[in-house]
Amino acid sequence: MAEEKQNSPEHFLDLIRKSKRGKFKVYMGMSAGVGKTFRMLQEAHALLKSGIDVQIGFIEPHDRKETIALLDGIPAIPRLSAFYKGKQMDEMDLQAVLNAHPTVVLVDELAHTNIPGSKNEKRWQDVLDILDAGINVISAVNIQHIESLNRVVKEITGIEVTERIPDKVLKLADEVVNIDLTADELIDRLKAGKIYALEKVEIALKNFFKPESILQLRELALKEVAGQIERKVQAEIPRNISFRHEKILACMSSNEETSKVVIRKTARLASYYNAQWYVLYVETPNENSGKIPLAKQRHLINNFKLATELGAEVIRVKNNKVATAIMQVADEKNITTVCIGKPTLSLIEVILATNVFNQLLKKLSVNNIDLIIMS
Repeated sequence: MAEEKQNSPEHFLDLIRKSKRGKFKVYMGMSAGVGKTFRMLQEAHALLKSGIDVQIGFIEPHDRKETIALLDGIPAIPRLSAFYKGKQMDEMDLQAVLNAHPTVVLVDELAHTNIPGSKNEKRWQDVLDILDAGINVISAVNIQHIESLNRVVKEITGIEVTERIPDKVLKLADEVVNIDLTADELIDRLKAGKIYALEKVEIALKNFFKPESILQLRELALKEVAGQIERKVQAEIPRNISFRHEKILACMSSNEETSKVVIRKTARLASYYNAQWYVLYVETPNENSGKIPLAKQRHLINNFKLATELGAEVIRVKNNKVATAIMQVADEKNITTVCIGKPTLSLIEVILATNVFNQLLKKLSVNNIDLIIMS
């Protein structure tokens, strides 16, 4: 089957499209103010000196003097001006970027939400269009904007980050570069007014810029970039020894919050191992469309969408025995790791209520499949 797919005309066309696609570089940081935009502009000047056609699609200097100084000398594509909620706002003009077709375009703030009426809802979607047009992109994003880390970031900072990018966007990057500072260096920059205006410094120090929060965000950023490098090594460096290719199965229920946790944590696990992963929902007779409340049906649809955005393949099956369904899918997909919710969840109760739970454990053990119970 795999060989037939590789020999198909569609596979060849896909290879052609990928070869024409622009290269994608992302500067990542643990927070605002580490110097991502500054580094992007420094790189742009170096490329210009080498004779490369580099232009600015959208840069947000945030009134930082050092950053503003670096804008000088780099051609900028005119922005799109629009009136929204009583304010005149500037957006990146996607069509203008496509028309200009520079060799390299700088596009800041990857997680930005475009104003209503734009072609795409999010700037990362604009970037994908630009890449598909064969234009190379240099962009930037902070670690707190990664979708699968949303809950973790909220626990660290107490702040709900609403502008996010799917993990799959970073996986498309040809290069991810971490811009790192120590917590002390970042706080010194903040106190010197190099990140926000001085009147906002005290508020920032009490919220996002607490030393303990910065340290944890820094760790997340370093781990994310390390994972990206590992994926690149696995993809590009030949291996003469065999190794286990991870394939992960997340089992979700109709419980909204529980399923979100399982999906996001499994996404992080899959990202770490550069693994193919699936989300399984088993519809029991008690949860068919005629019996399950409409609110739960909406939650299911939203969680299927979240899983897809994070890079999973969603599998829906009907079976009155959840454990049996898990075993069947694990067999069909050659799963190496099964992830389920903690024992207080309804999904586990359903499994425990059957006589085949021990069979599931035995099956997983015999086939060398790991079982992870998510907290």
